Amino acid sequence: MITVKTFVFNLLAENTYLLYDETKEAVLIDCGCMYASEERMLSDFIAQNGIKLKRLLCTHLHFDHILGNNFIFQTYGISPEAHRKDVKLLPSIKEQIKSMKVHLPIHFIDIHDFIVGNQTITFGKSELLAMLVPGHSPGSLAYYSHKDGIIVVGDTLFKGSIGRTDLWGGNYDMLVAAIRDKIFSLPEETIVYPGHGPFTTVASEKLHNPFL
Repeated sequence: MITVKTFVFNLLAENTYLLYDETKEAVLIDCGCMYASEERMLSDFIAQNGIKLKRLLCTHLHFDHILGNNFIFQTYGISPEAHRKDVKLLPSIKEQIKSMKVHLPIHFIDIHDFIVGNQTITFGKSELLAMLVPGHSPGSLAYYSHKDGIIVVGDTLFKGSIGRTDLWGGNYDMLVAAIRDKIFSLPEETIVYPGHGPFTTVASEKLHNPFL
């Protein structure tokens, strides 16, 4: 059974998720830790709970979701993985930060390991299905466990809202179609873990989300 540990990091209150099961093997999704105190919070939890980190997965490559990627690489030797479309079609992280008028003296690590839609991610006794859900970004991914009834969606879907489509490579029609076709086709009790804010469920968003 997968346990989901949520960390809220950086100036944009980004959700970083550590998923692990009874074997203590784990994947980290969207590592947004920015400050040394946040890095310690994450590494202390991993050490104190005997977690064996296996992979670093990205839902998308907007800067607030990848601020901690280099820390993970330097600390655990694990490289980040993302969809190739975000690498090819999004501006560089330095360009993103400059356009947002944010000063972040952080070293970013390039993406060389790619995930495709419908790829299975395994760790311990668990597995996640990588689902391509474009719209917030060209290569946005969600990570779904049918067995555990959870999905980590990045900035595709929020409680009562949807992701922005006015950023680089955003497309409103594609985003709404991806949510309806991919996420809303899941069992209604599926717990949805977004990139910012509280978790929700497929049923709740079908019933209450004004954008859908």
